[in-house]
Amino acid sequence: MNKLIIDATKNEIFFMIISKDNNYSISHQNTKVNFDKMVVLINDFLNSKNLSISDLSSIYVNRGPGSFAGIRNSFSTIKAIHLAIQIDYYCYSFKDFGKNEIKYENIPNLCNKFRVKKNLINPIYIR
Repeated sequence: MNKLIIDATKNEIFFMIISKDNNYSISHQNTKVNFDKMVVLINDFLNSKNLSISDLSSIYVNRGPGSFAGIRNSFSTIKAIHLAIQIDYYCYSFKDFGKNEIKYENIPNLCNKFRVKKNLINPIYIR
């Protein structure tokens, strides 16, 4: 299946799709306008590769350190996707992996190796 990596902690919002045969990436300016339409940006990126959100098996989102607004917005977006269609997500930090230079395409394997927990964010909702 396909995996989506999201990193909004830096000057750009970065997305990468890791598929069986290829890796694709795109970045957007780290702005409030782009945070407001993050789901649209993700959907457009997936559509450009003939994929949909339901084609994803897991999502990996950087939890920082970095831009608080970027982290908050990416978490909110991923949590909403998870609630809507139950895709597993992992919240990683490059510090989890103990190395300085990490390639994004290695993040799923590193999350497995270092036992990064999935679905780390568990908010309590008022009923």
